Amino acid sequence: MMQFTAEQIAAVVGGTIYGAKGRTVWDVAPVESAQEGQLTFITDDKNLPQLSQTQASIVLITSSLLKGDEQSAATIISVANARGAMGQLLQMVSEVLNPRKRGIEQPSFISEGVQVPESAYVGAMAYIGKNVKIGENVQIYPQVYIGDNVQIGDNTILYSGVKVYYNCVIGKDCILQSGVVIGGDGFGFEPDAQGVYHKIPQIGRVVIEDDVEIGANSTVDRAMMGETRVRRNAKIDNLVMVAHNVQIGESTVLCGQVGIAGSTKVGSHCLLTGQVGVAGHIEIADNCIFGAQSGVSGSVRKPGTYLGSPALDAGLWKRCQAVYRHLPEMYKKMP
Repeated sequence: MMQFTAEQIAAVVGGTIYGAKGRTVWDVAPVESAQEGQLTFITDDKNLPQLSQTQASIVLITSSLLKGDEQSAATIISVANARGAMGQLLQMVSEVLNPRKRGIEQPSFISEGVQVPESAYVGAMAYIGKNVKIGENVQIYPQVYIGDNVQIGDNTILYSGVKVYYNCVIGKDCILQSGVVIGGDGFGFEPDAQGVYHKIPQIGRVVIEDDVEIGANSTVDRAMMGETRVRRNAKIDNLVMVAHNVQIGESTVLCGQVGIAGSTKVGSHCLLTGQVGVAGHIEIADNCIFGAQSGVSGSVRKPGTYLGSPALDAGLWKRCQAVYRHLPEMYKKMP
């Protein structure tokens, strides 16, 4: 069992201690349910009243929330960003609980000539095709499929059941959760004169740049020609669909059940929240936020926050909603 003192935690996260430096924790929990021996955190005003009530031994708290008159039985560690500090600590714990593996388990299939670094791991029942390039410390969990000519950068993790089709590129420090499919055919069909649909071959590739995480059962389709690209530090949630020839900008976040149609370009530092739908062949500027279930039917040229379907500037959408609520009464007054 791992144990950490308040002094050790403060040293790691660069925090200031209020209370007993030798207080010890060996577990973590949300502030509302934390008990003795557990570490928790508070990062916004709504949870601040919990500070006087929590049974936690140690509380990380964002320093801007402290007024100087707080009452708590817990040891407090003040940091610039409590959520970020908690994430840093959880990363350390995760590395202990789930350390990187090494070696090649059997049965697995590795094509002749493929070099697996000694620092890498290949799990049982994995398949690695021809001319695949695998970086240092790569983790390929059981039942992963990697097609021919794929490149995988250093320190990348492919969890069980990931499928990477031929010719695709995965960068360094990426995480692909279970069930992710990279490089499946884009949805390309063309009807003939009789209305019968015929498949258009998808011969492009997918490029996933460095430090990208893709959640479980999400898909990034290969391009018809050229490439589909997810730029560095983008974060994709579970059950997200990225279609052929789409470009996802740097540090952009796609939340659960987002769907982006073909050949659309999404800028950098954007946030698409749950179930946002984006039409094809449009462009979205940098620094755009779209509320849940927004429908983006045309290009968005201006940074800002957008709501509704079709997506409107948030201020305009709210004014429209204020009118919409009164439509029944307005209708009754019509001659």
